[in-house]
Amino acid sequence: MSAVRRGIRAHVETWRPYTTCYPAMVGIAGAVTAGAGWGVPLLAAAVVPALGWLSGHYLGDYFDRELDAIGKPQRPIPSGRLSPRAALACGVGCAAAAAVFALLVNWNAVLLVVVATAGIVAYSRFCKARGLSGNLVRGSLTALALAAGALLGADRVPWTVLVFALVFLAHDAASNLVGTMRDVDGDRAGGYRSVPVRSGIPVAVRTSFALYASGLLVVLALAEAVPQRGGYSALATVAACAGTAAFSLLLEHIRELPPRKALRAHEILVAERLVLAGALIAGAAGLWLALAVLVPALVFSLGAQAVLRSGHEFPTAERREATLP
Repeated sequence: MSAVRRGIRAHVETWRPYTTCYPAMVGIAGAVTAGAGWGVPLLAAAVVPALGWLSGHYLGDYFDRELDAIGKPQRPIPSGRLSPRAALACGVGCAAAAAVFALLVNWNAVLLVVVATAGIVAYSRFCKARGLSGNLVRGSLTALALAAGALLGADRVPWTVLVFALVFLAHDAASNLVGTMRDVDGDRAGGYRSVPVRSGIPVAVRTSFALYASGLLVVLALAEAVPQRGGYSALATVAACAGTAAFSLLLEHIRELPPRKALRAHEILVAERLVLAGALIAGAAGLWLALAVLVPALVFSLGAQAVLRSGHEFPTAERREATLP
């Protein structure tokens, strides 16, 4: 493989393309829930959170480069395929692009971009190694994406968006906590005091399930408050079924959770949260619009996970194990 192709692949791996549709859908959900119509504001509501998400991946990998060198040496920075300086520059560049785009549409949203960027740095540099607080900070970034989408799309943040922001905070804190369950050995070796390192896998599973269930209960309770209840309830039910499958897998192996099982549960949640964002879009703008956004996002995300995910998470020797049925 040529140096150029290796460099391009390193950037693509850093983007985690199987996750990039999610912040865009969350931004769209915030915008349509606030009453946005078609046009540049709705586009900005998708693009700004996605750029912030990419910034988070670059900056996160920059700050995690020493940890990844211990547990995930195949990743772009520790493998030498992406320099730390390039990752930092790209992270700052994506954050700056998000801020500029937000400024062109609604300057009030720039503050949320700044807060989110500060949250990315705080999570990666300080909070990630400190257990549940890190998971909650990570969840708050998705809450900010929803609020930013509302400001960019409709110049207002109604109470329903604020409530759903709390839902996404709890949901993504749970998902992030599930992600730490496949990294116990590496986190312990790197001195990261994640929940499963500090308290064990059973506590981590129960805590993540409690966070997930609390958010889901709020989603179901808000069915009466959305304009188009049918599509909202249908997609929320699909999301609940997917979430149940993910946590059933974790609970089945709660005493001894192999990393590949934890990864599989997280892969389900990566798809499930797209459906959850689609439920909000359906509740505000109709089921057909939600499906028009959700179906391509799911196809792309699932395909990208199948191609890239295990290689990004496991070193070569473990990668073969992770693909076993």
